[in-house]
Amino acid sequence: MTPLYLGLGTNVGDKESNLRLAVQQIEKRIGGIHSLSSFYQTDPWGFISEHTFLNAVVHIDTVFSPEEVLQITQDIERNMGRKIKSSAGVYTDRIIDIDILFYGEEIISLPYLQIPHPLLHERMFVLEPLCEIAPNLIHPTLKKSVSEIKNTL
Repeated sequence: MTPLYLGLGTNVGDKESNLRLAVQQIEKRIGGIHSLSSFYQTDPWGFISEHTFLNAVVHIDTVFSPEEVLQITQDIERNMGRKIKSSAGVYTDRIIDIDILFYGEEIISLPYLQIPHPLLHERMFVLEPLCEIAPNLIHPTLKKSVSEIKNTL
């Protein structure tokens, strides 16, 4: 079993229900949930929208590989109604977004998958819920705890 941290976000529809459904699907399809952060209302990041976000982070143990987790999370997003995945830094409103933040202590750099998430150290909407459930988690490339990273943002 590998510890896995996923970031969740939604800014359209019934946001709380969207997050709860995503968490249910994650638990059903990826692994048992150790902890789930509170839901945080945040402004859009990286694009302009009239819709605020609801964000959370979930900690899971999984037997799936990072590539399998990516396939499953993208399938959950599609099943929930997400039609367009952000590409090349172009963001849009979304019913659900599931990002792999950490997969154990692994560092993965593939064209379609980067772990740890390459922008998490710039995103308070990820760091705040992550610090709630795992403040002492060490970022494997920055060699700092997520609370230290959050405090410098």
